[in-house]
Amino acid sequence: MSTSEIATVLAWHDAVNDNDVETLLELSSDDIVLPTDDDDEDQGLDELREWATTAGVTLTPGRMFVHSGIVVVEETATWASEPDKAEPEALAFRVVDDQVVSVYRHPTLEHALEATRLSEDDLYEG
Repeated sequence: MSTSEIATVLAWHDAVNDNDVETLLELSSDDIVLPTDDDDEDQGLDELREWATTAGVTLTPGRMFVHSGIVVVEETATWASEPDKAEPEALAFRVVDDQVVSVYRHPTLEHALEATRLSEDDLYEG
């Protein structure tokens, strides 16, 4: 298990929460794959920049699971449009060479673990 993958994902969260788009782009691969609201995918830094400047989200990470470059984060998302409504979710990241290459959004931790084939055995206890 690599703590650099955890550090990359936590720095990615910090960049999103601080609206630090330049750092977010530096932490992401040129061809990053991102989820969309219509269950499709967007790809690339231009799409990430657009999302980061318009999303208005704060991500509060909780438990993290990591194995072979996959990091699943159980978290709470709070959107600027509904600041009193925090929503639980899970994000699954693929990290290669200290860069996020993909992010997938899941409605629950269980769904994210099933989709990534991670389990409670992969809980990060750092």
